[in-house]
Amino acid sequence: MKKELICINCPMGCHLTVTWEEGGEPSVTGNTCKRGEIYGIQEMKEPRRTITCLMKLADREEPLSVKTQAPVPKKLIFSCLNQIYATHPSAPVHEGDVVVEDLCGLGISVVATRNVL
Repeated sequence: MKKELICINCPMGCHLTVTWEEGGEPSVTGNTCKRGEIYGIQEMKEPRRTITCLMKLADREEPLSVKTQAPVPKKLIFSCLNQIYATHPSAPVHEGDVVVEDLCGLGISVVATRNVL
């Protein structure tokens, strides 16, 4: 299997070619740095994304912007969003506060990205 990607880990935007033969390990070409190789292999094996979204607060009309502390598997994004949207913390919330712990059993927290006092 062969996949063409553009690396998003640094401003270089390297054009990667990831080749993965059955029973072997993926190989990456076109990367300028080691991060490109790591990104290409991760994208081939199990793509992950950081989620950023707005969350409704229990006692305010103003939404709270949040993000995951680490990327989540791409195939679980909608399940993760459902859990985030079902959670309604109360103000005050400070930037960096954990508003959801162990998102979808992944061991990843969701944190506030701004203050709502």
